[in-house]
Amino acid sequence: MQVSVIGAGLAGCEAAWQLARRGIAVTLYEMKPAKRTPAHHIDDFAELCCSNSLRSDQLENAVGLLKEELRRLGSLILACADETRVEAGGALAVDRHGFARLVTERVRSHPNITVIESEVTSIPAAPLVTYESVDMSSAWFASRYDKGTADYINCPLTAEEYDAFWHALTTAEEAPVHGFEDKHVFEGCMPVEVMARRGHDTLCYSPLKPRGLKDPKTGHEPYAVVQLRRDNAEGSIYNLVGFQTHLRFPEQKRVFSMIPALANAEFVRYGVMHRNTYLNSPGLLDRYYRLIADDRISFAGQMTGVEGYVESAASGFLAGVETARRLLGQPPIDFPRETAIGALGLYVSDTTVANFQPMNVNFGIMPPLGCRIKGKRNKNAELSRRSLEIIDSLRESVLDGVKEENHEDHH
Repeated sequence: MQVSVIGAGLAGCEAAWQLARRGIAVTLYEMKPAKRTPAHHIDDFAELCCSNSLRSDQLENAVGLLKEELRRLGSLILACADETRVEAGGALAVDRHGFARLVTERVRSHPNITVIESEVTSIPAAPLVTYESVDMSSAWFASRYDKGTADYINCPLTAEEYDAFWHALTTAEEAPVHGFEDKHVFEGCMPVEVMARRGHDTLCYSPLKPRGLKDPKTGHEPYAVVQLRRDNAEGSIYNLVGFQTHLRFPEQKRVFSMIPALANAEFVRYGVMHRNTYLNSPGLLDRYYRLIADDRISFAGQMTGVEGYVESAASGFLAGVETARRLLGQPPIDFPRETAIGALGLYVSDTTVANFQPMNVNFGIMPPLGCRIKGKRNKNAELSRRSLEIIDSLRESVLDGVKEENHEDHH
C-alpha cells in the first residue's frame, strides 16, 4: 500500500506522518529547494511563512483545545512545536527555523516516507527587526495584564505620535499585485494599512490595543502600543505583531520607523501579503476531507477552507488517519462536532453554509452545552472538558496499529 502526499507544509507533513506511523508507505513530493514561492525562504519543510505563533495555548480558547486534542492523539506538528517553543505568554510560539528543521528531520528519517524533491503539476508575513536595534529606552518588556511571563516588547505611542503614524500608514504606497498575491484577503490576515483605513482608532482596538499594558515610566496605559514578539530562540529577532502588510518595502521602512522605539530599527525582513486560494469545499469534500467525486483523493491545509497553522495541521491529521484506516480495512473514526477536530471537518463539508469562507476554529461551530454556565471563560473551559473526554475515549481506536518512534537520534 502506498500513498502520495503533495506538499511538505504543515498539513502535508502531518498527513504523511500519520500514514507512515500506521505502516503505510508514503511518497512525499515537495518542490523546494528547486522552486519556491515568494513566501518561502528556507529549504526545510513546514515553513511558517507568517507569524511564528500558533496562537493561544489555553483551553478556554478553541485553538488551545484543538492543540490539546492533537497532542493527545500523537500529532507530529504539535510535538515539534512543543519541543521548539519560545516564551510568548499564554500563546504557543516557536523558533521558526528550529521548528521547521525538527519537522524535516522527523519526516525524512521515517523509514516509511520517501521524499521526492519535485514539483507536482499564501500567507502574510510580518516584518522582522533585530532586537539590538530596538530602542528599549522607549519600550519595555511585558505581557498584557501581566499574564504569563514578560515576553513581548511593547512600543508605546502618544496620541500625537499615533496620529502622525496613522496618517502616514493610510496614505503610503502599496506594492503592485503580482501573480498569486491578491488584495481580497481573509479578515483574520488583513493588511495593517487596510485595517487602518477603516477608521482613525481602529488599530487601537486591534493590533495596537493598549489595554492591560501599563508603561512603567508613567504607570498609565499609552494611547497605542505596538507589540514585538520573539521570532527565534536566541531572542535576536522580533516580529511586529499584527503587521502583515502590502506596502512597498521603502514605505514599510519609512512608516514603521515612525514608531519611536523603532526609529533606528534594522529590518531583516519586510512584510509580504500572499493570497490563500481555497476550495468551495461544501459539496466537494466530506467530513474526512476526501473528494466526494473520487474518495481516493483527499485535500488538507488552507486550501480546504481551514484558516491557521494548527487548523491546517488538524486537517492533515484527520486526512492521514482516515486514509490509513481505509487502506487497512478499518472503519472511519467519526470525530463528533463536540470535538474541535470533528467540528472543523464538519464545517468544511457543511452544504448548508450559505457563503463559505476560510475560518479559524472557534467554539461557535461546536454544539452548546445544554446547560447554563456563568462566565464565558468558564463556559469555554467546560466545552473543552467535554471535548477532551471524548478524545480520550477515542484515543485507543485512533492509535490502533500505530508504531511509536524513537526520536533520540534525531537531534
